[in-house]
Amino acid sequence: MAHPKHRISKQRRNKRRTHDKATVPAIAKCSNCGAAVQYHTVCPECGYYRGKLAIEKAVVA
Repeated sequence: MAHPKHRISKQRRNKRRTHDKATVPAIAKCSNCGAAVQYHTVCPECGYYRGKLAIEKAVVA
């Protein structure tokens, strides 16, 4: 099992972690129904992706 020879300082540790952060997902408007949709995903409201029907949505009556 590997053991570190020297202690890593807080500054060096934090420099390494500068890129480990959460980002806000890009939101687009569905071209079919106008709902808010994350890019490159099928619309959860209508089931369309890039102008074509991808998932058949059941109609609740």
